Amino acid sequence: MRRRSLGATLAAAALLTSGAASPEQPEPEQRITVRADSPGATTAVLTAWQRTGDEWTKAYGPVPAHVGKNGVGQASESTSRTPAGVWPLTEAFGTEPAETRLPYRKVTTSDWWVSDVASPHYNTHFSCAPGTCPFDEAAGENLGEAGPGYANAVVIDYNRSPVVPGAGSAFFLHVTTGKPTAGCVAIPAPDLDALLRWLDPARYPVIEISG
Repeated sequence: MRRRSLGATLAAAALLTSGAASPEQPEPEQRITVRADSPGATTAVLTAWQRTGDEWTKAYGPVPAHVGKNGVGQASESTSRTPAGVWPLTEAFGTEPAETRLPYRKVTTSDWWVSDVASPHYNTHFSCAPGTCPFDEAAGENLGEAGPGYANAVVIDYNRSPVVPGAGSAFFLHVTTGKPTAGCVAIPAPDLDALLRWLDPARYPVIEISG
């Protein structure tokens, strides 16, 4: 984006219903938790969990993570805040190849994430050559030009169904550049590589973010 124990974590997640999977969707069997010490913190701890029956066990981590410059909470297009809540993880992208079972898009300078609030394509991926796009390119993010942070990234499905203009766009789990983000969650490349290999769309993975 431009601009406790597992039991306690899951209990907190149950209260963060905005953006969670609908009752019609299967229960997640993979969960990534991102927990900051306070709403204003710019660092957090990321841990991956997997469910077998009714039991959750740690699958990976904990690892250090960077979150938004404005901390964790209510996201919007005008802040650099990471959205608090529970969000599906359904696709990934990057400028480099990745080993993953998620649908993966290898991006170039013709790949964008639209942050133009006036565009019907707001908070979606769009392909167009620079200078030809049907939205304000200055209010979008060219994924192929974003630098090493987007070597690999997983899309966080915040504000995607339905899309609310101005509620915030382009939130990803991506490679850290060593500093707070504009709202994304960022971790070291080897850890992201491991999570990409682990994530399985057949197990309905979600990310739960709290602070």
